[in-house]
Amino acid sequence: MKAAFFTKHGGPEELQYGEYKDPVAGPGQVLVDVHAASVNGADWRVVAGSYGPVGFLPYSPGRDFSGVVSALGEGVKDFKIGDEVFGVCDVGIEAAYAEKVAIREAIIAKKPAKLTHVETAAVALIGLTALVSVEDTLQLKAGETILIQGGAGGVASFAIQIAKHIGARVITTASAANHAYLQTLGPDQIIDYNKDDFTKVVSNIDAVFDTVGGDVATHAYDVLKPGGRAAFIASGANAPATTRTDVKGLRPKVGRDRAHLDRIVSLITSGAVKVPEITTFALADAAKANAVSKGRHFRGKLVLKVR
Repeated sequence: MKAAFFTKHGGPEELQYGEYKDPVAGPGQVLVDVHAASVNGADWRVVAGSYGPVGFLPYSPGRDFSGVVSALGEGVKDFKIGDEVFGVCDVGIEAAYAEKVAIREAIIAKKPAKLTHVETAAVALIGLTALVSVEDTLQLKAGETILIQGGAGGVASFAIQIAKHIGARVITTASAANHAYLQTLGPDQIIDYNKDDFTKVVSNIDAVFDTVGGDVATHAYDVLKPGGRAAFIASGANAPATTRTDVKGLRPKVGRDRAHLDRIVSLITSGAVKVPEITTFALADAAKANAVSKGRHFRGKLVLKVR
């Protein structure tokens, strides 16, 4: 099969396109013909070796996808050949930048009929991350106020809509160029981070969801009310440290399960959440897509069209 892969760690340019070993569906797994794969910030970091060296080379990254079941492993009961499905690869396993992927049936779900494969791939991991962060970790409630950092990004844009669906007041940050896009998602307030220091604009809020990292993340605690909580997905394995003892710093544990994927489908099908703005690349252009991802100056989602 064709895949995008790397043979040594380095920059996005190390990703090459060519023949790659076909996966085989083991017990409890299905083989999926991938139609589209999402590009995530974690992907270029895997290529760079930021999480440590991978276990084998060549190595194909990619965490989420949409496609069609083409083979069944022993014991598979919930799917049949021809089913349109989507999912997020197991924790610590990448494999979606390829024409085929083998994955446990327990962690995939039926693709929503109203979405294309490109649209479905775009919402898999960002939806899972946003749901675990906002609903499960922060346990956001109606009437609360949340600051969502980096609103134009994929995870943050999904999180804005979840928070509004819950009934929270939503404040987000973005460059002026992305304000019009964000207004379509319904936040109550948008802060231009190039113009205003968010710590001078907001205070005494219930929750912060940080998708940016760095100094932005460390200052999240400054705007929380006593008893407030902040969740971080761009600061490594743990939440940044704070000297405040009256607030909580949380690192969401984004596992893999069908229930959360079905929740994504429900939110989109009901109209509560819109698919983000999408920029597509051919699988052969995975290096180019990851260079854009690393630069971080884009909005919505980047998706590879595999078939």
